Amino acid sequence: MLCAAAAVTKRRAPARSPALGTTHSTKHEALGTKHLSEAFPSSIPVPPDIAEALARLRPGSAVRPEVVYFASVASTNDIAARLAERSAPQLTAVVAEQQTAGRGRLGRTWFSPPGAGLYVSIVLRPALGPALGPGPITVLKNGPGPMTVLKNGPGPTAGRLVALVSLTAGVAFAEAVRVCTQLPVAIKWPNDLVIDRRKLAGILTEAPGGRFEYLIVGFGLNLRSAAYPPEIADRATSIEAELGRSSDRGAILAQCLESMALWTDALRAGKADAILDRWRSLAPSARGARVEWTDAAGPREGVTEGIDDGGALLVRTGAAVERIIAGEVKWL
Repeated sequence: MLCAAAAVTKRRAPARSPALGTTHSTKHEALGTKHLSEAFPSSIPVPPDIAEALARLRPGSAVRPEVVYFASVASTNDIAARLAERSAPQLTAVVAEQQTAGRGRLGRTWFSPPGAGLYVSIVLRPALGPALGPGPITVLKNGPGPMTVLKNGPGPTAGRLVALVSLTAGVAFAEAVRVCTQLPVAIKWPNDLVIDRRKLAGILTEAPGGRFEYLIVGFGLNLRSAAYPPEIADRATSIEAELGRSSDRGAILAQCLESMALWTDALRAGKADAILDRWRSLAPSARGARVEWTDAAGPREGVTEGIDDGGALLVRTGAAVERIIAGEVKWL
């Protein structure tokens, strides 16, 4: 296993979930393929520690993600979308030392100081028809690249695709960080990684232009302690703060990319139920926790009852169960 080989921790890594048993089906080009790097003259060589960690990916593995690296960008999601428009292959990753205009859910700014975190965006080319279950199929073809298979009509829709990919990313990244650090990383609905309610990482999945030919999964992970803005200082943490020592960013990044490849393979293979089950097991606050939110009727409170198969948060309010698909939810 990559992180064990990198000696990030001496403790034994937890066993992989059976859902990871699929083999990544698409052979990717070598790291740093020239035509993608040349599209952005400001890109820089992949740092040696990261290049070495990526080279240690399992022998014989087809997971060879293409990485384009930057010292600083406005948003890695924006760069990844531009690369996707240039036919960047599945799992192309944009990594930056700093973001000057990183973003999270609901239009919020993602604090991305230089050298303090992993700021990564991954190109996914869905073709996830089996993951969406029964229902009429629509095949979209917009420009270069493979066709995207979606569902419409009375069955599950393309909206479920984004939800499932977001849930899959949460599982993939939580598993990877757990393997590399042995920290008790949990998921908080809809897209945060937390330790004891302190935010360690955030995930943002976007379908630029709403065409669904590709998706961009952005991932910001706090590696080192930083001077967090006052509004998040008491709610944020980092791997360094939790471990009491530094971590191997290269090993963590490589493990995240490999885990993402394996879990998206599970989704492609129609194993959405296994992904949802693993998400639920990693998200204890999604059941039995008191929360509050605001809807058209005003402030509301209730107790979480898990998520449904579309990724919506279920909250019991008296005799009724509310289904929350978006917006701000506060854990009490």
